[in-house]
Amino acid sequence: MSLSRVDDGFRRTDESKTKRLSWVDRLHHVGYTVFHHAAKHTGVGIVCSVAYFDPGNWGVDLQAGSQYGYKLLFVVLLSGLFAAFLQVLASRLGVVTGLDLASHCRLLFHDRPNHTRVWRWTVLYPLYVLSEIAIVSTDLAELLGSAIALVLLFPSLPLWAGVLLTASDVLLILALGNPLRGRPVRLFELVIAILVLAVLICMAIIIARIDVNWGQAFDGFVPSKAIFANGALYTSVGILGATVMPHSLFLGSHLATQDRIASEPLKKVSTFSSFEEELDGPVESRLTRTKHSLKSLWVSLFRVERSDDTRCSVNRHSDRENSSLAFVRAHLYHGMVDVVVSLLGFAVIINAMILILASAVFYYGTSGGHGSESPASLFDAHTLIKNIIGKPAALLFALALLASGQSASIVATVAGQSVSEGFLRWKVSPVIRRLLTRLLGLIPSMIVAIAVGPAGIDTLLVASQVVLSIVLPFITFPLIYLTSSKRIMSVRKSTALSTLNVPNPAAPPDVDPASNSNDIDIPVATVPAEDIEAVNASDMVDFSSGKFMTGVGYLIWIVIVVANVYVLVTLGMGEGG
Repeated sequence: MSLSRVDDGFRRTDESKTKRLSWVDRLHHVGYTVFHHAAKHTGVGIVCSVAYFDPGNWGVDLQAGSQYGYKLLFVVLLSGLFAAFLQVLASRLGVVTGLDLASHCRLLFHDRPNHTRVWRWTVLYPLYVLSEIAIVSTDLAELLGSAIALVLLFPSLPLWAGVLLTASDVLLILALGNPLRGRPVRLFELVIAILVLAVLICMAIIIARIDVNWGQAFDGFVPSKAIFANGALYTSVGILGATVMPHSLFLGSHLATQDRIASEPLKKVSTFSSFEEELDGPVESRLTRTKHSLKSLWVSLFRVERSDDTRCSVNRHSDRENSSLAFVRAHLYHGMVDVVVSLLGFAVIINAMILILASAVFYYGTSGGHGSESPASLFDAHTLIKNIIGKPAALLFALALLASGQSASIVATVAGQSVSEGFLRWKVSPVIRRLLTRLLGLIPSMIVAIAVGPAGIDTLLVASQVVLSIVLPFITFPLIYLTSSKRIMSVRKSTALSTLNVPNPAAPPDVDPASNSNDIDIPVATVPAEDIEAVNASDMVDFSSGKFMTGVGYLIWIVIVVANVYVLVTLGMGEGG
């Protein structure tokens, strides 16, 4: 009897071990699956999230926190949700169609059947100009933010020298290659991810060292009447305009077209010959080939050439096919999760931290909860943090601002490349793109830095965000329209139907019986049109936004338009910033 009990005990022990092992195996499998998918598909969201906490956001968040405390945290959250929604639409557009937003705008307005030239010169080209203005304004804000960060780190450095040093970061773009190729450039994504984490860690350390009333802070995420009182609405509109960025929508749609799961490597695009070939042969031959390769590389860096992407070679939506159904299913939902998690997990949190910092230090720390008489600038925040918290916290503040400005600057440059390629089908090298945008942003920055100083820089920083806010409705409307169109967002289940297969009970005499099957290909022109339409309709999968999502998109667009009108009217009346 005792032996049977012992056997039962061993048996139960073995069963419990087996169950524990099975749970361990399941957890291991789930963890590996999540890690595998995250490693493959994470990247686009982090890159796009940079645009939503750039130096322009820092300026408006500091203003909001210093004048209104935690009350506008709800606006930060709402703006982040708006940005995530629009960024998801951009990601869906790129995955389903295989084209970016700028290319779609060209297909919409380049060859309209009626009044072609009118559409081009009144819609397409002005939209391209507005997009370029948005890129330059964005790059201007990043340049100013990085320059201020350098001055904060090195007080003896003149402001104009900080602007000039920041403009020289074009060399970093050369090391990152071309992030707009058919597959992601992991070095580019890794650099951006490191800079984003640096901003997040620096801000978290600073927040941990200040006295924050977390009860009041979390109450700020709840909407209140305070948003509409005492000029807070103007600042709220500024937060919205600084958060939702046009260039990020262009870049997000372009990066979403990349194949992130293919295993075979891309063909080399570098003009260098392989090192193995260069090491063979006589020394003089190796030196000659290396010299020729360096010369070819230098020339290629500044070459402007037509884009050879066959997807961009057409001028109408009807002349092209969308991505394959397998590609869409493999990338669509992973991309949406990546975008939402990155924007809510990085952009919203970092913006909230900046506002909480300004509230705790300026609103509650120095004014006793009555708000500052004037909005806090980046210089004011750095000085007060150094006096109240200490030099290490001030150093972290400057480093976080520098990382934010540099990461956003790199992303803005790549977005500008996507805009020029999409609208005009011209492939511009990253060097030329950076030089053009840097020169356009450098000239006014240097003039203001030399003539006016820090106060002028702050004014120019705010002005750049106003320009972005005005341009935003013109960019978001085509995005919402495109993603709501079944014609544009439908994917074919099989390959394109150039012929229609029909049964062939008796093969014609001139057909070789050995090579003839039970079907023959009859040209589509000989088949009734209604039959072709029925086959095409049944062969398509619709990935367009539903009525509810489309309604939400247009509601967000109306809110943005009303906000812009309010800002312009307020500025015209001499009120506001």
